[in-house]
Amino acid sequence: MDTLTHIALGACVGEVLLGKKLGKKALLIGAFANSIPDFDFVTAFWMSIDRSLLAHRGITHSFLFAVLIALLLSYLFFRWFNRLHISIKTWIIFFMMEIFLHLFIDAFNNYGVGWLEPFSNIRISFNTIFVIDPFYSVWPGVALVFLMILKKDHPKRKLWPEFGLGISSLYLMYCVVNKFKTDSDIRDMLKTQQISYTDYLTTPTPLNNWLWYIAAGDKNGYYIGYYSVFDRQKKIALHYYPKNDSLLNPVRDHKEVQRLIQFSRGFYTVEHWHDTLVFNDLRFEQIVGWYQPEIKNTLPSGRFAFHYFLQHKSGNDFVVQRGRFAGWNLETTKALIKRIEGN
Repeated sequence: MDTLTHIALGACVGEVLLGKKLGKKALLIGAFANSIPDFDFVTAFWMSIDRSLLAHRGITHSFLFAVLIALLLSYLFFRWFNRLHISIKTWIIFFMMEIFLHLFIDAFNNYGVGWLEPFSNIRISFNTIFVIDPFYSVWPGVALVFLMILKKDHPKRKLWPEFGLGISSLYLMYCVVNKFKTDSDIRDMLKTQQISYTDYLTTPTPLNNWLWYIAAGDKNGYYIGYYSVFDRQKKIALHYYPKNDSLLNPVRDHKEVQRLIQFSRGFYTVEHWHDTLVFNDLRFEQIVGWYQPEIKNTLPSGRFAFHYFLQHKSGNDFVVQRGRFAGWNLETTKALIKRIEGN
């Protein structure tokens, strides 16, 4: 999830576990503890972009790291706050819960997390909730605001973290239900439309959990489309994108290319943009891909949000973030809402 969500979740957990003993300091320490795994952003300052893609949500999002850093921080905070008589066992429970909550929530996004590193480079991704989903984040955010305002001994103070954590947890369960229903419906429709595939994924589109992006295909290419949980027509409008894997042959042995293939988990296409070879990671959807002007026989104009230039590398800054909200305006936002409402 995004940084603000982790801060709000961490603060709420901090209030529940240590609020009585630390007061409002529990909010600050909780926000810090829940944010620790994302300190891997510093790798971008010395690593190449392709290496930092794998480093992010890698070792710092592993179970091994979670245990080791929790034990270290528990010892340090036990020493720093020894006058408050908080046992080291309590500190261990606190940091374990905070850090493991971060690892758990991030696994529901499509980026993937390295739970098993350094023993395995497998990335865990449930593709269930968009990395920025206001319907999930608003509840702990509101709770944090009230926790910052209310006095330590206010009688209703304990209700706010329960509210923030409870509503966001219910919404996450709702997202899981949407995921199962979406996958069931889409697989049935792909079968009806006689589309065969060996690779398949669905992931929610930005800022919501009702419109889902689909990629289904094989070594030759992928069918891309969008499905709303409110769709009435049991047929998906799909567009085919060839994988063009042969375009990588001259550079396939380069470490950079091998890392990109590993990062994409096989969901990629390759194409030429004029004189530049471009690697598309399909997991991150298209740029406003749901927006299709009513022009007969015209494919969606949106390029894939994650596109990596294999020649002009200076254009790869913020490669994951740059395409997520590119092309957004009032018209495309209205189109998103309309598409969510169903066909």
